[in-house]
Amino acid sequence: MTNPQEVDQTSTPRVHVRVWLAPAVVVSLLMALLATMYLAYVVDPVKHLHGFPIALVDQDSGDVISGKPANVGKQISDALVQQIPSDKIDLRVLGINEAQHQLNTGNVYGAIVIPSDFTKRLGILATASVVPGDVTQPIITVYTNPRTGSFSPQVVQTIAGNALAQANQTVGKQLTETVRDQLHSAGSAPELVGLSRLMLAKPIDVVVAPFHPLPSGTGGGLTAFFYTMMVLLAGFTGTIVINAMVDSSLGFAPTEFGPWYVHYPPTPISRLRTLLLKWGVVTGTAPVVAGIFMAIGYWLGMPIDRPLLLFLYSTFAIIAVGVTALSIVSALGTAGLLVNLILFIVLGLPSSGGTIPIEALPNSVARLADFEPMHQVYLGIRAILYFNADGSAGLSRAIWMTLVGLVIGLLLGGVVTRYYDWKGLHRAPAKSR
Repeated sequence: MTNPQEVDQTSTPRVHVRVWLAPAVVVSLLMALLATMYLAYVVDPVKHLHGFPIALVDQDSGDVISGKPANVGKQISDALVQQIPSDKIDLRVLGINEAQHQLNTGNVYGAIVIPSDFTKRLGILATASVVPGDVTQPIITVYTNPRTGSFSPQVVQTIAGNALAQANQTVGKQLTETVRDQLHSAGSAPELVGLSRLMLAKPIDVVVAPFHPLPSGTGGGLTAFFYTMMVLLAGFTGTIVINAMVDSSLGFAPTEFGPWYVHYPPTPISRLRTLLLKWGVVTGTAPVVAGIFMAIGYWLGMPIDRPLLLFLYSTFAIIAVGVTALSIVSALGTAGLLVNLILFIVLGLPSSGGTIPIEALPNSVARLADFEPMHQVYLGIRAILYFNADGSAGLSRAIWMTLVGLVIGLLLGGVVTRYYDWKGLHRAPAKSR
């Protein structure tokens, strides 16, 4: 006789359609969202440029060429303002001091600087084309800002290079005609030949140089982004671990160790107290993790000029992300894990600005940076690591937005779990209710 309570381990139970269909649909939709977000922001960033800030500094004081006053620097500056599309590039005409300040705070991705003796050097070049003597080409310097990310210097070089190539050609034609007129007036041969013609055709030497280059050990400007990723993952992944282990210890979820299965009796504890316990674990773990991150950074040779501030902000950000993520899980249950994944990782990484500038993202992705946690944390980490912890470089915004996120997380978790407790929606098996 077979005991009817015994389970036949050799039989294959019938699997209901919803058991496999629902996970398959959820995973497929999640991967579709992930592919859309990640590929949309990396396929063609230059195509999506909007409001990309570049400074334009014209210091040219002008001079006299062929007996006439001239200011070629202003001519080039005006032409750049007209030629560079305003819907894609935010070309800011600034003084040198303001341009340096905005470069130092990461508010512009680069600068085009025309020196004070630009017209004078053009005049000397024109004279040297027919009179023997030493001469150097007039220089326009394009400064990139590698501290704003690894991709932004490429965009600056492309935009400035194309615009100045056209300016170089225009000035070359004008300068060539000026020299020809001079030769004609002097009764000399009207045609220029050889090296003189070549030099006058493209008289401007465009020099590309990094402004305040990054030291070694910064990964070409990527350490701030990956440090941000570590902080976000500490809060997000820490939530998954803490939530599972605390629930297991309290008897609300089983624990499996390989083939072994343990399910403790449920602990009589309210939802709010359970959440407070999890918040406490996150808060206590955050400074330890932040310290580990810094220790490993030092060990690998990463320059950290503001260690205390980096430690404090990293701890603060981990707590804010962890508290909010735990609140979402407490409010939504298992679905909260999926919501956290989308909020902190899937939508956060493309809109962080750590790899591709926000101004080079599709508008739909760029708008996420207004509230996405990863972008706010990135601004803070980048300001601490690369911009001397300057508040105007993004640190002030990062602190306030992180505080707002923490407050939202506290209110969401506290209000929802208290409401569940008040309604008697206790965590217990369905059959015991």
